[in-house]
Amino acid sequence: MSYIRRAARPGVALLTAASLTLAACADSSTQLDGRAKQVQGTSSDVRFNNCGPKCAGTIDGAAYSIKLPTKWNGTLLLYSHGYRFANPGPPDFSPVSHAAQVSSTDADGSGSDPLSQKLLAAGYALAGSSYKSNGWAVADGVAADAALHDQFVKLVGKPRRTYVWGDSLGGLITELVAEKYPQWVDGAAPMCGAVAGPTNNLDLALDVSFALKTLIDPQFKLTGFSSADDANANWNQASAALQKAAADTAGGGTAKVLTLAALVDAPGKTKTYDGHDITSQVKATVEALLTVLAYATAGRFDIEQRVGGNPSDNTKTDYATRISAAERSLIETVGGKPDEYLQELAAAPRISADAAARAAFTKLGDPTGALKVPTLTMHTEDDPLVIVQNESVLAARAEKEHDSDKLVQLYVGPPATYAEGSGAPYGAGHCNFTDQQRFALVSTLDSWVRNSVYPVPVGVVRAFGTGLDPAYAAGPWPAGNTG
Repeated sequence: MSYIRRAARPGVALLTAASLTLAACADSSTQLDGRAKQVQGTSSDVRFNNCGPKCAGTIDGAAYSIKLPTKWNGTLLLYSHGYRFANPGPPDFSPVSHAAQVSSTDADGSGSDPLSQKLLAAGYALAGSSYKSNGWAVADGVAADAALHDQFVKLVGKPRRTYVWGDSLGGLITELVAEKYPQWVDGAAPMCGAVAGPTNNLDLALDVSFALKTLIDPQFKLTGFSSADDANANWNQASAALQKAAADTAGGGTAKVLTLAALVDAPGKTKTYDGHDITSQVKATVEALLTVLAYATAGRFDIEQRVGGNPSDNTKTDYATRISAAERSLIETVGGKPDEYLQELAAAPRISADAAARAAFTKLGDPTGALKVPTLTMHTEDDPLVIVQNESVLAARAEKEHDSDKLVQLYVGPPATYAEGSGAPYGAGHCNFTDQQRFALVSTLDSWVRNSVYPVPVGVVRAFGTGLDPAYAAGPWPAGNTG
């Protein structure tokens, strides 16, 4: 589990002390073309048209919102929201939302939240929309961003520069938009993004489901849910079985739960539990696995309906390579028998993907790593849903495309301890960042794009505040190098 693997290897984006000048400013003698002059312009009071009542509306079934500052610095921040269930889903089965969002913490498109207000006060124009559909609406999200950019240009004016940013599924959409539209995207900031792409992430969710069915709950359904209600019922069943197993220390259930986590590097810390002892770590593991299983049931149902079948596969997966020496030791400490569990997994019937469905799933949007613009990612170190190793896959793809110079990856770690009642203030949990960290991400990207100030991680700690961990780098994807 990633909690055990706290020690991290040096990261691609972490530069040497010789680079701490944060310099690399563009040579003033360099001749800039027309667009570059605008992008790197210094004006903090750019003229614009007030779109009035047209600042909110719908485009192709997607609600949008535009919020304008009193004085515009010429920059448009185009936001992509995270995953929303197509139907009420676990853990709370709350009504689905179709509201626009203009920032991470904006609930309704009003921009009344403190983060949006701070960005507006700094001179940024904000825009964001819902998507034509909920669920794994990646293609819809990319289309919505392009349409909203065009709408902004039509109603407000052409931005001097546009930065795309988003959380979770919105982080994946952000990366795809940046790769597809370099003619108007000038910088990208995916946060806790599923940037390892669709099949990597859903295959990993299948691993959790497969191990749960094999070791804990033989009645659990892996694919082919008949309805949203069927998928939700399977999650409820899994929740009960997982929690019962976790409490069964004497009978080996606790060890099996820890084995599930080890197979997919599920964190031993979550927003609720700090993992300071084995009891807290097991509780965190259950919370993390239930988060993944929500995606593996309700999320899977939407995906399979969208692409016409099961797109995930574990026919060639070698689970024996997934458990590290430290994880094995932890499993054995609670009375487990990891070799027996691995034998059961090796003998269990595997799941084959429908080839057409897998191809269709990938076609919805999978980052290539061919980065066209400065890209600044930020991820919590202990993310139970979109594991932090998504960043390793993106980095490997960027390196393969010889575009590593356009990628800097930042990581936020949680405090060593925190109370269950208040939870982690940052660093543990999916997309759990402070407003200061989110604002700093935008301003740091802005400095990189406008002023050529390369954001060396150790040099931006003060701007991000407590939690930014410049010495951390994500480890390899649990299934190996998938770049």
